[in-house]
Amino acid sequence: MDIHSIIESPLGKILLVGDGSALTRVSFDVRGGAGLRWEPAAFEEVERQFAEYFAGERISFDLPLATRGTPFQERVWAALAELPYGTTTTYGALAARVGAPRDRIRAVGAAVGANPLLVVRPCHRVVGADGTLTGYAGGIERKHELLTLEGALQPQLWSAVG
Repeated sequence: MDIHSIIESPLGKILLVGDGSALTRVSFDVRGGAGLRWEPAAFEEVERQFAEYFAGERISFDLPLATRGTPFQERVWAALAELPYGTTTTYGALAARVGAPRDRIRAVGAAVGANPLLVVRPCHRVVGADGTLTGYAGGIERKHELLTLEGALQPQLWSAVG
């Protein structure tokens, strides 16, 4: 049976799901833990590494991971894991990296969107061909915040309209 915990982060609550030996899912949708056994002690190392990441002290995660995707998804997810901290890439460049032809860019995008390990497998580092922030399961604002934390984007200046 899968187990779960919820941790606090600067971007809101994060759901952690595991199988008892490896992390299987990371999500900003904490409702996804319903029906799973609550076991926060099993995620102490994950929580520590997330705290270091959000404090700017960690640039990659060193955790046992277990996902269940198609062979194509697993190839895309492995390529995501290789994207350097503080950088971005495009869906087209990611497709080329995994050997997918140009007509499969949408399939690459779908695989990126199905990434079950948000932040840990940095799908937030994939942007549109023109550099725009496109689709992110955690929301575009969180994608912006993650890329800003990593130094890939400049902090956005917000102004009140009124």
